[in-house]
Amino acid sequence: MPMLIDERFTGPGLSPDLSWTDEPEGWTLTPDGLVVSPAMGTDFWQRTHYGFQVDQGPCLLAPVSGDFTLETEVAFEPVHQYDQAGLMVRLFPDCWLKTSVEFEPDGPSRLGVVVTNQGWSDWSTQDFDGDHIALRVERVGGDYGVHARIGDGWTQIRICHLMADDGARPVHVGIYACSPKGDGYRATFRRLVLTADTRS
Repeated sequence: MPMLIDERFTGPGLSPDLSWTDEPEGWTLTPDGLVVSPAMGTDFWQRTHYGFQVDQGPCLLAPVSGDFTLETEVAFEPVHQYDQAGLMVRLFPDCWLKTSVEFEPDGPSRLGVVVTNQGWSDWSTQDFDGDHIALRVERVGGDYGVHARIGDGWTQIRICHLMADDGARPVHVGIYACSPKGDGYRATFRRLVLTADTRS
């Protein structure tokens, strides 16, 4: 598959194909990777169950058309409930998906996927213990497969569809981090790889 982005966050700067939305004050390139410290009150969620709407947080994204595979590996030092970092796919504020580990102070944390269609979010989860994770999102048409590396291989954690995605529309994809309840969270992204899928 053709390589579109192979960002190892080794510096001296970021890939010119990537750009921030809500660029955080606290981000830096280190020997371990890209360290992001999102501000308190950042989150992505629409309406369902919790009764609030938030669409604000640091994302480092690139535009892509057609089918693709997106991967990252991220380590985290959570402090507050729902501290999170992972992959983001965005079409519009009311149509997107994210996958991450969200911290639960009393444990276990939640490895999951949030899918938002027509302004309503849903959240599929499973228990997770650990301080790092590798994540993958694959787009085939307007359908998405989400995987996590658990043990020695990739495990499917979600198949979904974004209602506004006709399979040809450009989407913005990359990494994100949020800290809904307080400051102090640190996430270290060790890589971001985007490849075009030529199987179709």
